[in-house]
Amino acid sequence: MIILDITTFLGRLHPLIVHLPIGFLLLAILFNFLAYLPKYANLKTAVPLTLLVGFIAAVLACIFGYILSFSGEYNLKLLKSHKVSGISVAMVSGILYLLSTDRFMHYITPKIYSAALVLLFILVSFSGHQGGTLTHGNEYLTMKVLFQQERLKPTSVNEAYIFEDVVMPILEDKCSQCHQGSKLKGNLSIETLADLKKGGKHGAAIVAGKLAESELYKRITLNPDSKEFMPTDGKTPLTKNETEIIKWWIEHAQAVENKRLVDLKNTQEIIPQVSAFLGLGDASTSVGNNAGQTINADIPLTIDGTQLESLKKKGFVIRVMLQKPMMLDVTLPAQSSTKLNTCQTEFKTLAKNIIWLNLSANNLNDDDLAFLQNLTNLEKLRVEKNPLTDEVCKHLTGLKHLEAVNLNETHITEKGIKELAKNPAIKRVYSWQTGVKSL
Repeated sequence: MIILDITTFLGRLHPLIVHLPIGFLLLAILFNFLAYLPKYANLKTAVPLTLLVGFIAAVLACIFGYILSFSGEYNLKLLKSHKVSGISVAMVSGILYLLSTDRFMHYITPKIYSAALVLLFILVSFSGHQGGTLTHGNEYLTMKVLFQQERLKPTSVNEAYIFEDVVMPILEDKCSQCHQGSKLKGNLSIETLADLKKGGKHGAAIVAGKLAESELYKRITLNPDSKEFMPTDGKTPLTKNETEIIKWWIEHAQAVENKRLVDLKNTQEIIPQVSAFLGLGDASTSVGNNAGQTINADIPLTIDGTQLESLKKKGFVIRVMLQKPMMLDVTLPAQSSTKLNTCQTEFKTLAKNIIWLNLSANNLNDDDLAFLQNLTNLEKLRVEKNPLTDEVCKHLTGLKHLEAVNLNETHITEKGIKELAKNPAIKRVYSWQTGVKSL
């Protein structure tokens, strides 16, 4: 496991390292041509050192790029082309460095050497373009991009197209890194609705009106601990708001495109989420004659920044899920030395803003979690791998918005599960490797 993590980390250094050879090699080329001018003739002596640094950086970029190539399902033809061009850049820059030294410079005339540097410039440009295409797709730098018009953000829910203005931006934000352009994990592309309906090797990503058959929806609603949960590799998951929009679009809007919200039926339940996603202000905005509903009005619109920073300094990782209202996803890293009894002031102040909370694997007992009953807007709770008993469940029965609780590898029994059943809001309880034998 450690080896896998190190390999993944090294591979991800490629996008950082790859800019070093580009910069140094272009600088060497610039120095060489400026040196033809009497005013800058002294720059000629800097060319060999700059080429050497560029060569070393290019070799490192090739190594890390090779490692990165195993971490995603890239277009093999394009990947091979990028590999060959990248290795060629390293080799040519190394050769040109040798030819710039006193020992070998007599083998080539200055004009031919300059021509070779021009060829190196072309090779660097080509390799960089190949890398950009791998990451961003075949059309990331084309005439189509130059002349295409940017889609204007709708100024009201009435003007919003459900797929083009809402669903697609969600997918591009959360899924495009792995499912767009030349990197298509599972052979799935999210670039068009047709691509989504076609799906990948695991079936159709979207099936109109059928959530159970829509692979995309199934993956984004799995337990985050699942290997099949999407997005993968620790990337930011969809918020509850975004998930609800995707669900409604598939189930009620029949996964349509080129349709405004005002043209669809039964939109009252999704208007607040769409309004919040588009940042159009009050979530009670309506479409046509359909009155909207507020998104949990108990969640404060603002937050105490001082207490938020205090919680971060004590070791908590905090992600803002939504800004209006201010919704927080709070995590205490596993095996942290932080004592929860030292955080009571922060939790009391931020209680209504905490929507997701992860306290797994921190050797917490039932008394440590007594403060949970104050988190009245909590929706997801992870307390797995802690020595908790059935007593902890008493802290959760009054949380009317709590939907999911992960109690894996704790000491709860059927008694605790029955206690949780008193809370009708709870839909999912995970109790793997506990004292629960049957439900």
